[in-house]
Amino acid sequence: MNDTTRSGGSIIELRGISKSFSGAKALDNVDFSCRSGSTHAILGENGAGKSTLIKIMSGVLQPDRGAIYLNGQEVRFRSPAQAAESGIVCIFQELSLMPDLTVADNISISAPPRRFGLIDGREQRRRAEALLARIRCEDVDPDALVRELSLSRRQMVEIAKALGMKPKVLILDEATSALTSRDVETVYGLLGDLKTENVASLFISHRMHEVDRLCDKLSVFRNGSHVDTFAKGERSSAEIVRMMIGRDVEAHFPPKPEARRAAPFFEIDNLSWENRLKGVTLRIGKGEIVGLGGLDGQGQKELLLALFGVLRGVGGRVKADGANISPSSPHDAKTGKTRIALVPEDRKTEGLMLPMSIADNLLAASFDRVCRGFFIDKGKEQAAVADGIRKLQIKINTPADAVATLSGGNQQKVVIAKWLMTEPDVILLNDPTRGIDVGTKQEIYKLMRELADEGRAILFYSTDYAELIGCCDRIAIMYDGAITTELSGEAINEEAIIAASLNISTHVAA
Repeated sequence: MNDTTRSGGSIIELRGISKSFSGAKALDNVDFSCRSGSTHAILGENGAGKSTLIKIMSGVLQPDRGAIYLNGQEVRFRSPAQAAESGIVCIFQELSLMPDLTVADNISISAPPRRFGLIDGREQRRRAEALLARIRCEDVDPDALVRELSLSRRQMVEIAKALGMKPKVLILDEATSALTSRDVETVYGLLGDLKTENVASLFISHRMHEVDRLCDKLSVFRNGSHVDTFAKGERSSAEIVRMMIGRDVEAHFPPKPEARRAAPFFEIDNLSWENRLKGVTLRIGKGEIVGLGGLDGQGQKELLLALFGVLRGVGGRVKADGANISPSSPHDAKTGKTRIALVPEDRKTEGLMLPMSIADNLLAASFDRVCRGFFIDKGKEQAAVADGIRKLQIKINTPADAVATLSGGNQQKVVIAKWLMTEPDVILLNDPTRGIDVGTKQEIYKLMRELADEGRAILFYSTDYAELIGCCDRIAIMYDGAITTELSGEAINEEAIIAASLNISTHVAA
C-alpha cells in the first residue's frame, strides 16, 4: 500500500505527532487529517494544543516525534517559508504585518515582484489592489501604512497576504475575532469560494455559530490529545463543549442581582472628540456592569480610550464620586484618587510585552506597589505575582517564562490580572473575551460579576450580543458617536439591541 492510499485522500495528514515545552506536553501522539475542498474546524479550550498543532503544520515548530504527509508524501518543514512554498499558509491570531510598511509592501513581503532585479513597485501595487478587491477591501489604500488601519482592516490585509501565496491548505486561527460584521460576511463568502477551488481550510474559532455555518468536519482537542473527529450535525453544541472541557457546562452566565438602579458613581457628561464622539452622556453606579452595544465602529472604542486618558482634545466632563476628573494619560488614570483600568482590544499589541516574562507583564502597571524606594522588594514582587496568578487561575509553567508561550486565554488572563493589581475603582473592558475558549469566557464572566459585587463600576464593550444580555445590568447603545438608547430589565433582549444598533425605533422601552 502506498502513502497516497494510506492517507485516504487527505491533502495533509499528521501521524503520531508529539511536542513538549519545558517538560509539559502540548501534543501527545496526535493523528489528524484534512481533505481538499473541505472546511475543517479545530476546536478546544485555550491550551488544548490547537496552536501547537497548526504551528507544526505551518513550519513554525518542529515535532519531537511523528510525521507529516502532504498529498501522501512525507514532508518536514524547517520554516514557515518552506511550508508556504508547499501550499500551507497560516493566518495567525497574532498578526504578522509590519506596521511601518505599506499595505502593498506587507502583502508581497515574502516574494515581491521584481523587474531588472529590483522590486517592481507598480506591479506590487497592482497585485495588492487585486487581492484587496477579492476580499472587498477596495477602500484600503495599498500605499497606506499598516499602523494607520483599524484592527479589522489589518486582519483583512493579513488575509489578502495569505491569498497572495496561493494556498492549498489555508489555516485561519481566530481570523474573524477582530473583524467587523461586514468583514466577517466577506470571509464567509471567501471560504465558500476556496472550497469550490479545492482548497482545504482549517478553521479555528470559539464562535460555535461560525463553525456550524461554515464547517463540514469538526475535530476536538483536549489537553494535547485529539479527542474525536466527526461530521457537522453529528454532535450537539452541548456535547461538543463537554468534549472540549471534559465536564458538563455550568450556567453560561452568573446570576444577576435583583434589578436596582445604583447611585451614580462614574458620570460622563457631553463627552466629545473630533467627529467620533458626539456628546456622550452616561452614568454608572458602584456594583453595576453597564454594557456598550451597537454596531462596531460607532465610537465605543474611542469612548473607552477617552476615559482612560489616551486621546487628546476631549471635550465634556467626567466625574467620579462627585469630583471632576480629567486624566491626561493612562498613568493619570490608573493612579488618580479614583483609579481607572482599561483592558484593551488587542492583547498582543496593546496589552502585553510578548518577549518579556509573565511576572514582568503582571507587574507592568503596578511596579510602584512592589518597590521600596528606588528598588524592587523581591518578597513583595513574588507575592504579588503569585496572587495575580492564583486569582485568575492562570496556567503557567513558571512566572519567568515569556508570556508569548501562553495560550491566548491565559495571555488574556495576564492582561486582566495586570490591571486588577492596580486595584481599580472603574474597570473599562474592550471586548475582553475575543478569541478565547468557552471555559475561559465563563471564568471572565464570573470574575466580572464578583468585581461588581465588590463595588467596582464596570463599563463593558462587547461585539457579542449574548454577552451583553447575559452579563450586563444595563446596556447603552451607541450610534454615530452618541448613546442613543439605554436598555434595562426585560428590555435587554437581542431584538431590542439590534433595533437600537440600527437606530430603528421600536415599542420596547428602556
